[in-house]
Amino acid sequence: MKVLVTGATGYVGGRLVPKLLEQGHSVRVIARDAHRLEGIPWSSQVEILEGDLSRPQDVAKAVNGQEVLYYLVHSMSSAGDFEELERQVAHIVAEQARAAGVGRIVYLGGLHPDGPLSRHLGSRKEVGEILLASGVPTIALQAGVIIGSGSASFEMIRHLTEVLPWMPAPKWVRNLIQPIAIRDVLYYLVSSATLPREINRAFDIGGPDVFRYDQLMNGYAREAGLNQRAITALPVLTPWLASQWVNLVTPIPRVLAVPIIESLLHDAVMKNHDIDDVVAPPAEGLIGYPTAVALAMTRMKSGQVETSWRNTPVIGAPANPLPTDPEWAGHVVYTDSREVVSPATPEALWAVVEGVGGQNGWYSLPTAWAARGWLDKLVGGVGLRRGRRDAQRLVVGDALDFWRVEEMDRGHFLRLRAEMKLPGLAWLEFRVSKADGGGSILSQRAIFFPHGLGGRLYWLSVMPLHGIVFAGMANAMSAAAERSATKPVS
Repeated sequence: MKVLVTGATGYVGGRLVPKLLEQGHSVRVIARDAHRLEGIPWSSQVEILEGDLSRPQDVAKAVNGQEVLYYLVHSMSSAGDFEELERQVAHIVAEQARAAGVGRIVYLGGLHPDGPLSRHLGSRKEVGEILLASGVPTIALQAGVIIGSGSASFEMIRHLTEVLPWMPAPKWVRNLIQPIAIRDVLYYLVSSATLPREINRAFDIGGPDVFRYDQLMNGYAREAGLNQRAITALPVLTPWLASQWVNLVTPIPRVLAVPIIESLLHDAVMKNHDIDDVVAPPAEGLIGYPTAVALAMTRMKSGQVETSWRNTPVIGAPANPLPTDPEWAGHVVYTDSREVVSPATPEALWAVVEGVGGQNGWYSLPTAWAARGWLDKLVGGVGLRRGRRDAQRLVVGDALDFWRVEEMDRGHFLRLRAEMKLPGLAWLEFRVSKADGGGSILSQRAIFFPHGLGGRLYWLSVMPLHGIVFAGMANAMSAAAERSATKPVS
C-alpha cells in the first residue's frame, strides 16, 4: 500500500516507518525540514517531501496518490492558543485527504476519561473527532503512557526514581495508569492500516497492567535494582509547580514536562477492549510493564536509541540556520576560533568530534559545563543532561545536551546550534581536515549573535572563561583522538 506518515521525525513516527517498510508498504513522509531525515537508516527507502501541514498546498501534494495517512503530530507547547493551531491543521489534513481519495487515516491520541480534560488531552481528543468526521475512514487509537527507550514519559519515570529516594509528589501519583510498550503501540498502528474501510471509530489501547503512577516508579526501581521509593502525595503541588520540580531533577525540560504532567491529572485506563474485535493481540501477547521496562533499559544501555524525546523541537529555541559569513555584514557577531594540528588520522579525529557530548562530555572544565547546564535548567531551559540519542553517531536534527545538530558533512564538518537560554543566538562548529605531511587539523569555532546590550555584556563577561574552555576542548579532543589511534587492539 502507498502510505503517508506525518510526524516521521518524532518518537513514534520515526519507529513506525521501518515497521511499515518491513511489511512491504511504499512510504512517503512529509517534514518541515527534510534535512532532519538525513542520515537516518531508512531515509533512502522512503519518499521525502518538505512541507508544512498548516499549508493546504503542501498537504495536497503529500496526500496525492496515497492510500493510508498516519497522523502522528501534536504540539507540545503550552504557549498561546496551540489548540486553535491543532484544530486548523487537523481540518486541513482531513479536507485534503478526503479530496485526494485517501482510503484510511490512522491517528494516535491519548487515553482519557469522560468529562473535563487538560488542554493537551482535550486538544488531542478534538483532533481525533475532526479526523473521524472527515469522511475518510479513520482509526483513532488512544494510548496512555508509552514505555520505551527514549520515550519522554518513561524518561520522566526513570529519572525521578533514580534521583529521589523519597519524593514529595502531587496527588496525581495515586491516579491509575495503563502503560503500553512502544512495540505494542507500533503493532496496533501497523495493523490499523489494513482494517476494513467501514470501520470509523476510536479505540483504546493499553498493556496488560494497570498501576498507580507511584507503582510505575517503584516498578522501575525493581527492574533497575534500586530500593523501593517512599512517595508522599501532597495536595498543594500544582501542575505548574510539579513541572518546575521535574525540570530541575530530570533532563525533561519544563516546556515538555507541562503537557506530560497535565495528562497525568486524570486516570488513563482503557474504558473497553473493543480493539480486540478488530485487531487480535500479538501472538506472543501484550508486553507487561516489567518486561517493557527491562527492554527499554537494555536498549538504553546499548547507547543506540532509534528515536527519542530529545529530538522534540524546543519551543522558543532558534529555528533558523546560521547565516553564511557574507551575510554577517551589518550584524554584531562575536567568534572564538581555535585550530589544532593532531598526529591522529582524520578518521580518528572525526570519531571524537562526532562522539562529543553526552556521556563523553565536552573535554574541558566539566564543572564549568555542568554549572552552565544547571543554570539553564534553573531558568527553564533544556540543561546539559538531555544527553544524546546515540553514543557514537549523529544525524542532522539530533539533540546533543543543550545543542542541536544543525548541519553535518560526516567525516568533515559538524555545526551545533545552541538551545540553552541565551541573550542571543549561538553556534559551535568543528571542521576536520587532512594535514600536509600526515595527521589532521581540527578547526573549532564558536559564533555568537548578541541581542542588545545584554547580549554584548554576556559575551564580554564569559570571554575569559571561553579562552580556557574552548582552547582546552580543542586540545583535549586532539589528544583523545591520538590515544584512540594508538590504543592496542584486544
